Amino acid sequence: MDDDSAEIELLEQNLNKTHQISQRMISILTNFDSRLVKLEKSILPLYTATQKLNQRSHNIDRALSKIDEVASSYEGIAAEEGLILRGPQSGQLEVYIDTLERLNAAIAFKASDADFREKAHLVETGAKKLSQLYTKLVAEGSSGSPPIAGLDFTPVMFPPSLFASLKPLIAFLRTLPLPSTHPSHPAAQIILATLKEAQRGYADMRGTWNRKSLETHAKRVVDRAETLDGVITGKEFGTWVDNLLRLADTEYTLLTDLAPLSSPSFLASTYDTLLNPLLTLFTDTLSSLTSIIKRSLHKYTFHALATYSALSASQGRWETLLARRGEGRRETNELRDGLNTIRGVCLRSFPEFLADLKLAATGTGKGGELSVGLADFTVSTVQYLDRIPEVQEAVGSALLALGDGNWKMGDGKRVGKAQKQSTSEMSETTLIQHYTFDVVNTTVNSLTTLSRTHRRGAFGSIFLLNNISYFYSRLIGKPTHPRLVDLVTKPTADALTSAFRTAKAGYFDANFSPLMQALSEDREKEKVGSSAWKAAMKEKFTRFYDILEEVGERHRMAKVLEEDGEGRRAVGEEAVKLVVPSLQRFTQKQKEKEFSKNPQKYIKLSSEEVETQIRGFYK
Repeated sequence: MDDDSAEIELLEQNLNKTHQISQRMISILTNFDSRLVKLEKSILPLYTATQKLNQRSHNIDRALSKIDEVASSYEGIAAEEGLILRGPQSGQLEVYIDTLERLNAAIAFKASDADFREKAHLVETGAKKLSQLYTKLVAEGSSGSPPIAGLDFTPVMFPPSLFASLKPLIAFLRTLPLPSTHPSHPAAQIILATLKEAQRGYADMRGTWNRKSLETHAKRVVDRAETLDGVITGKEFGTWVDNLLRLADTEYTLLTDLAPLSSPSFLASTYDTLLNPLLTLFTDTLSSLTSIIKRSLHKYTFHALATYSALSASQGRWETLLARRGEGRRETNELRDGLNTIRGVCLRSFPEFLADLKLAATGTGKGGELSVGLADFTVSTVQYLDRIPEVQEAVGSALLALGDGNWKMGDGKRVGKAQKQSTSEMSETTLIQHYTFDVVNTTVNSLTTLSRTHRRGAFGSIFLLNNISYFYSRLIGKPTHPRLVDLVTKPTADALTSAFRTAKAGYFDANFSPLMQALSEDREKEKVGSSAWKAAMKEKFTRFYDILEEVGERHRMAKVLEEDGEGRRAVGEEAVKLVVPSLQRFTQKQKEKEFSKNPQKYIKLSSEEVETQIRGFYK
């Protein structure tokens, strides 16, 4: 019990101590609380002031951030401006294009920014720099002197390396803002003007370059025209025109690939500018050729006809070229104008050729009055008719425009026609046949007239036979051109055959009739056997051999059908058949009547010897 009391007493003591401690703690806490209240009252004004400072500090931080952002933006624009102003550097085209694309995007999505106009100005500058690069690359492919690959024209292709360099550049230039696609873009109008100028420069450079590549060959066509065959000259000119059109086609394809402004209207105007140097060259070349032809139309007739044929064949391709130049230039057709000019020259050539043939009747044979050789106009007429099939389409077209018979200027009438037929109902071949008939008829008439101007008819007959025979053989016997047969109708062939027979009869009459007359008997004069009759017979034999000697001398001076061996032998055979049988009969008859005691004194040559001598005329 005592122990429990002691423990209880101890606990009470501890409890009292605890209570005392608690009272002291409460006193301390109460004092601390009063102090905290005082501290709070002291700190509250400072807290309020600090809160305002924190707000101000936050605002300052936000302002500094905005300042940093603006400064960074200005640094970016400055860097882009330096890149744009320098222009696209080698190997950095993509970087340059990317920069311009970013600027365009910034303009499109930040139109209210303060740097709006500055970025637009940079885009405008970049477009100009790229246009300058475009012009530089095009100039590299269109400068210098085009290579001349011999006599044949070889078009020079645009360098593939430059083409590859231009493709990405063209692709971007076509995306630049234009008034039609970006009406609100501040640089669109200036960019359009810049691209127009660059595209115009492209057209000028390519047009000048292509003219240079064609000029040498154009000059060659004109320079050779006066010495070259007319049909060949026309074909050369046709080939040159074909090269021009081929070059124009190639350039149009290239233009569609390389034009920054690829809309149809811009392509048409650019193509028209590009073609101007080529079309000017075409007009100048044709004008030079036409001037040569007009200077001596009779000499250069087939130059005109072959040129007309070549131009006519190019009309379809030329129409395609015109369509690409745009609606505004459809009325301008250089080929049509050239065709009209050259056709007028062709129309003149037909009546003038016939007029020249008529005028030839007032001249002389080749080599002067006594010449029996081929007349110049005989040879030229044969050559003229030989060449017609080579330009038959051109001749037919021109004669159709001229009208049937109008080449005679109203002089004469149609042969072989029961009644006049309208020109519109005739084929071109029929008109050429009619014209051929008139050429043949006029030539024969002029040769006949000219043969009569010789002072000695025998020489005139040889002249006529030589020329008509040449004419006949080249047109009917052995025509040089196989298609010439189709142009020589039956009336033409009949007229020429009749002229040939008449010329041959005239030749025999002028040269051998005196021989035949010397062998004729005058039955009414002297009595057979009388001295007077014998003297007359002796005179006939003497005269026959004298005339034979004259004929021989004449044929030694004037060759018959010198260039036609077969025809010459045929004429000799006819001469022998005409003279020798008559001589044989006359000689035999007079010998039987004993006109002389010494016949060999007067019969100087036997019939066989006379035959040999006559055949010798035609060797």
